[in-house]
Amino acid sequence: MSKPAPSARSAYPHFLSITTRWMDNDVYGHVNNVVYYSYFDTVVNEYLVRAGVLDFEHGKTIGLVVETQCNYFAPLVFPERVDAGLRVARLGTSSVRYEVGLFREGDDAAAAQGHFVHVYVDRATRRPVNLPDALRAALEPLGAATNAAAD
Repeated sequence: MSKPAPSARSAYPHFLSITTRWMDNDVYGHVNNVVYYSYFDTVVNEYLVRAGVLDFEHGKTIGLVVETQCNYFAPLVFPERVDAGLRVARLGTSSVRYEVGLFREGDDAAAAQGHFVHVYVDRATRRPVNLPDALRAALEPLGAATNAAAD
């Protein structure tokens, strides 16, 4: 499998600026690889909360992460601001593939990019459910065409 090229900033319709923290750096002087996944989670959930479609305390439907992946192109370090770009690559019947690009403030090419897949389930039974209409409507502006056949 070949490594993809870094995405351009223009490939992402939504951004969240994230400030790196001292504790994000590892002994090698750059942000540790596991922290990148926390940035992914932050930009997705920030978008869902602000769109009014994620009630993480009482919502009947929750998204469970079933797949993650990240490619690293350039190090991020403290103290830098990171612009996390978000797009939706696929909207299925019960799942969403979110793609995230992490950019140094002002850079056009991603320092890292990856994805994760949420399967939306009933909070109580943990069984997959159809994406709620409000969630689907909130995600459509992020770029994905519906692809229910793949679910």
